[in-house]
Amino acid sequence: MPTGPRPARLTAAAVLAAAEGVVLLGFGVYVLIMGLTGNPESPQQAEMLGVTVLALALLPLLAARGLWLRRRWSRGPATITQLMALPVAWTLVQNGGGLIAAGVAIALAALAVLALLINPTATEALGIGPRDA
Repeated sequence: MPTGPRPARLTAAAVLAAAEGVVLLGFGVYVLIMGLTGNPESPQQAEMLGVTVLALALLPLLAARGLWLRRRWSRGPATITQLMALPVAWTLVQNGGGLIAAGVAIALAALAVLALLINPTATEALGIGPRDA
């Protein structure tokens, strides 16, 4: 496991990934509560969506924890999460209205984390990349 202080870029990637996970967690709880107490067209679909979003929130949260702890495996789930966020952002932007801001925010966060994760400082801190002989 790498030693020394955690680079700022890796810290930033972990914090952004955690923030994404927390937002997803909040959205999942909201949808689940609205499915149980609100008046959705299909309560079963609303509840299933809430549970699905809660499950999806685990991926960025686990990846963020792994990045914070400098675990090599965490880069894969963190990258996948960001790649999954880009089509979501595009869809939100295409739907217009108030969703444009959400889509832009998601896209910017995803691109920022991707840039931070491919940075040599971050990859070296995770023990990924060329090694000295």
